[in-house]
Amino acid sequence: MSDPKPDGKNGGVKTLGIRLPGELHAQFALVAQLDGLNLGDAVLRAVEFYVEAKRSEPDFAARAKAALEAIEREAAARRSAIEDLFGGAPEVEQEPEEPEKKAPVSGSRRRSGAES
Repeated sequence: MSDPKPDGKNGGVKTLGIRLPGELHAQFALVAQLDGLNLGDAVLRAVEFYVEAKRSEPDFAARAKAALEAIEREAAARRSAIEDLFGGAPEVEQEPEEPEKKAPVSGSRRRSGAES
């Protein structure tokens, strides 16, 4: 089970409020108690189980790919709308590039104060 961290790693922590029918809540609370879990941890496990089950469905990857393609089409349409608004690609300020740092020369000679 993953361990969500509130410090921004793993996408941070999101709060989810759900409404359960009374009988299902009672059963869920009993199952969590028997497993030694609080309801929050039990919900987290249930969600992870659901995601993993969906991920292993035969058509899930194809549906995810279709969703990604739809997102990319929408992004392209929005990009085009912005370009049309400005009569081409809008100028974007870029940070100045840092000059290349020279690597130290290997095999450099040390000079002593007195030469022989």
